[in-house]
Amino acid sequence: MKPVRIVVASNGFRSALDYFRTVLPGAGVEAEVEAVDPAVLAEGATSADVIIPAMARFDGALMDRIAGLRLIQQWGAGLEGVDQQAARQRGIAVANVPTAGSGNAESVAEWCVMAAIALSRRLPVLQKSIQDGASWGGPSGQALMGKTAGLVGLGGIGQALAQRLHPFGLRQIAIKRTPDRRLAEDLGLDWLGGLGELPTLLRQSDFLFLCLPLSAETHRLLDADALARLPEGACIINASRGGLLNHDALLAELETGRLRGAALDVFEQEPLPIDSPLLGRSDVLATPHVAGVTDISYEGIARNVAENIRRLLAGEALRNCVNQGD
Repeated sequence: MKPVRIVVASNGFRSALDYFRTVLPGAGVEAEVEAVDPAVLAEGATSADVIIPAMARFDGALMDRIAGLRLIQQWGAGLEGVDQQAARQRGIAVANVPTAGSGNAESVAEWCVMAAIALSRRLPVLQKSIQDGASWGGPSGQALMGKTAGLVGLGGIGQALAQRLHPFGLRQIAIKRTPDRRLAEDLGLDWLGGLGELPTLLRQSDFLFLCLPLSAETHRLLDADALARLPEGACIINASRGGLLNHDALLAELETGRLRGAALDVFEQEPLPIDSPLLGRSDVLATPHVAGVTDISYEGIARNVAENIRRLLAGEALRNCVNQGD
């Protein structure tokens, strides 16, 4: 039997390919795996049974340029860049790997905790200070204990984060599209509101964690008006999607010195241009979309993706398929 051809629409995330190639044989899948730049895919000279879109956008026109395409399988949860209606019209299955249960939510939550501590202790400033030979013993950090953490979103990542913040003595509040009183009690939250109660959460959040998927409703949810509601000295941590946060508004707010800082793992444009004004600031901790890039997360995601490809080849129902049965 001819090996299944799998194309990853990215020229990055090489470690993901390494994990993926390792688990495919164990799933009984003989495959050719190749990373292809999305710009090359748009030229129409590619064939693939399975596409892993990564951060590339896939509309109907691009789908039509890939010969033999049967499945668009995301490496992770985000499908906002895939035109699901266009895929449905073409009989192409679309599936993802939810954050919960794969190790991804847990890994992203760990990054968020790390980022909160780094901002509160002014890690970028401290690193430069010791490199410059400045006097020791300063500047003073800020403890997490006794502060309020505001979680915007309470899905897999939000829940994993809430569990990991408890040992630090933070008061926790959150908003969720559909508030769940039982869930709030199980997570030990002090308050849980709906999405429309974001202003209430913002006014109390010393540490604001963005844990929402990106949609038309949540695009630039954190604009200038929203950021102005945060308390003085607040920190913003975003490891979900760059489009949730208006970066121009964030920069304007940081320039005033009212906010302590921001930790960003995701951006509206990725890769982030090296001349971005977000880079080089002592009040911004920026990382290249790696919050979920850990051994545990990548192994869990790789096994889920491999299993779905095995199911595709065997004619079985796919896991987490958003258009199964259409």
